[in-house]
Amino acid sequence: MKSNKNVFKENSKINFNKQAESYDKSANGKFVAPMYNEIINRIMLIKPKKLLDVGCGTGNVLMKLVENSNIELYGLDISEKMIDMAKKNLGNSADLKVSDSECMPWKNNTFDVIVCNASFHHYPNPDKTLLEMKRILKSNGTLIIGDPTAPAVIRQVLNLYYKRSDTGDYKIYSKKEIEDLLIKTGFKPFNFKKINYKTFAINANIKK
Repeated sequence: MKSNKNVFKENSKINFNKQAESYDKSANGKFVAPMYNEIINRIMLIKPKKLLDVGCGTGNVLMKLVENSNIELYGLDISEKMIDMAKKNLGNSADLKVSDSECMPWKNNTFDVIVCNASFHHYPNPDKTLLEMKRILKSNGTLIIGDPTAPAVIRQVLNLYYKRSDTGDYKIYSKKEIEDLLIKTGFKPFNFKKINYKTFAINANIKK
């Protein structure tokens, strides 16, 4: 079993660099696609002025927000090739950066909304990522996470497989696990919803 968590980051970077040009038409891209409407609906209910997509990939969530000129759009991904594709898709409509989710290049209290869609399960240090998100999120801001899930037995098998694989996947979470993790890092989770049998969305505010 892998002991160095940075290996998961490196594997994610390698795999997404390979997949970048074909991602949207791949099995992974098709898996993520049904999540977009739920995530966009949650964003539009909040009406943010400044939004960051962590793990933005090819920029699909941001592309769906471009028409709303009232939102300043930002994106981050660990994969250089994914950011290259996002830049092709978005042009100058978003400020896009290659960076690690555990150390993001923005000041405290910057964003009204942070989105993390189909990316969180790749993070080997989820506590660090959530604390970093909390740092750059405004005190009255909202975090929106969308991610895969599965029934308990399947989830346990997948998580054992991920620890030994080179996919870059680290862990998929149950409702209780993701809520407990958010609470532990100073968030107040709410509005958990199963999008379909294999994905969920959840919002969280910074706990006052």
